[in-house]
Amino acid sequence: MISIPSPRSKRRARIEIIPLIDIVFFLLATFVMVSLSMVKNQGIAVNLPVAASGAPQEHAGATTISVNAAGVAYWNKEAVDDAQLDAALRQLQAREDDPRILINGDERAPFGKAIEVLDRVRKMGITKVAIQTQPAKDTPGKP
Repeated sequence: MISIPSPRSKRRARIEIIPLIDIVFFLLATFVMVSLSMVKNQGIAVNLPVAASGAPQEHAGATTISVNAAGVAYWNKEAVDDAQLDAALRQLQAREDDPRILINGDERAPFGKAIEVLDRVRKMGITKVAIQTQPAKDTPGKP
């Protein structure tokens, strides 16, 4: 009797695990590198004024107060009026021993409103205050 081979293969399909592990590790490393390079922005998006004499500051742990072009103040990303700003500053002082404030304002924001926000922060006794700017682009012929 002659045996006729079956058209179906006796080998079962296999999933190769080594290339799969390589791909997973590559994706993991990519996501870790991307997440480490991301900067968390707590304030609203504004067009920052340019300053040549600004020095980089550490943003981690700082509370952001923003002033947009219309003169509206924001506590992190929430619009606040003067009374709400004072209450939020009091809560921050009660919660943290040495609070840090980062003020960022639109370059078209009313100067008086930005100074009013700075004055309110100082009246609360908070001394670590920074004003966020963007670095000036070097112009040819200037030092």
